Amino acid sequence: LPEDIWNHIRSLVPLRGAARAACVSGAFLRSWRYHPNLTLTVQSLGYFDFTRKVDHILEKHSGVGVKKLDLEFIECYNANASNHLDSWLQIDYYDNYIFVLKYEFPCSVLSDGSGSSIRYLDLEGCAFRPAVQLGHLGCLARLHLHCVHITGDELECLLSNSLALERLELRDCHEIICLKIPYLLCHLSYLHVYGCNMLRAIENKAPNLRSICLRSLPAQLPPGQSLQLGESLQLKNIEMWCFNPVYYARAELPLVAPNLETLTVGSMLEMVNTPMAPSRFLHLKHLSIHLVGVNLSPEYDYFLLASFIDASPSLKTFILRAPLTLTKHESIIGGSSDLRQMPQHRHHNLQSFKITCFGSAKTLIELTCHVLENTSSLECVTLDTTTSEAFRCSDDNSTKCVPMPKDNNLEAQKALLAIEMYIKMKVPDAVKLDVVEPCRRCHAIEL
Repeated sequence: LPEDIWNHIRSLVPLRGAARAACVSGAFLRSWRYHPNLTLTVQSLGYFDFTRKVDHILEKHSGVGVKKLDLEFIECYNANASNHLDSWLQIDYYDNYIFVLKYEFPCSVLSDGSGSSIRYLDLEGCAFRPAVQLGHLGCLARLHLHCVHITGDELECLLSNSLALERLELRDCHEIICLKIPYLLCHLSYLHVYGCNMLRAIENKAPNLRSICLRSLPAQLPPGQSLQLGESLQLKNIEMWCFNPVYYARAELPLVAPNLETLTVGSMLEMVNTPMAPSRFLHLKHLSIHLVGVNLSPEYDYFLLASFIDASPSLKTFILRAPLTLTKHESIIGGSSDLRQMPQHRHHNLQSFKITCFGSAKTLIELTCHVLENTSSLECVTLDTTTSEAFRCSDDNSTKCVPMPKDNNLEAQKALLAIEMYIKMKVPDAVKLDVVEPCRRCHAIEL
């Protein structure tokens, strides 16, 4: 076979296998020099004499067809190691992936066109200080920064030189106060931000950003303030796990992202009730609100969550995960049985309505009744009175259900009673009501 075909065949062999084959076959002696994926880590090479081994590999590699360099440099980092790493990164034939740990990245290696062929850049635990002279990263499609020391202005500089970027993921980058996404990023469709405790605002101008995931952000969304998403007319999917997101989502998102289709909101803290805002989600089809782990005020009004449904004429599915603190709310069992009603808004698209951790809180009963009485398209209602969707004794892989606190078990029994007294008679014949109750064998209790 021609030599180029042999080189291609050799490149398909895993690196460890290529090394073993080189020990027993002269034909494969140099096969690893054409391997496209280089994983140079302490795990793969061993701690002893790590830098010498990497030096030898990078000096001897042909540079033909390299697509990925996975370089882990944390366990063996020392004062002299930076010189080695600088020289390794000067090699310009890597075109897909660089991974660096515990290091101040030399941005000069990306200048003068050196980084123009990189398609995937993943940096972790390092400092990255791009300057104006940073070269264009014309092929960079994915950028992941994890625990990287970089400011908002420095990141903007990097983004302005990455016009082909499609995905941006930031995790625990605590020097970023304002994330500015320039208009020139026409291909950017996905943004994921996790942690980043100093983040105060996101100014998005990317015209085709479709999905945003914001997790574990600091408490920067009090009433009267909002997380700036800029020109986000094309946003279709938003997932938010932060402080006061339910209030913010209802009050601000219809104006910020009017074409939203899927919204997932996870609250770490809710200070106020959901507002009855006039703005609408005309295209929203799927809504999930998670309040698990939130210590809500006993005055929190679940009934006002109906504002989301009334504002979303295209909504098909609505999932609410209630908190475990429902026992603090006024129960309809033993309390007032007068149920409030909202001005009628008929819903003609909502098909599935589900509440997990369902309890006997009066406002939760009012929300459920509102949906049942005003939805002509409803097909299924699920009321799960358990505290967890984890394994149950009815599953094949378990002999006992997940333990359930006594207070929550008692609340579940009250919820079942409330369903019998106030909800079942409102369920239309064409709607399937699925009530999930605690296992009677593992969680038997008397009221």
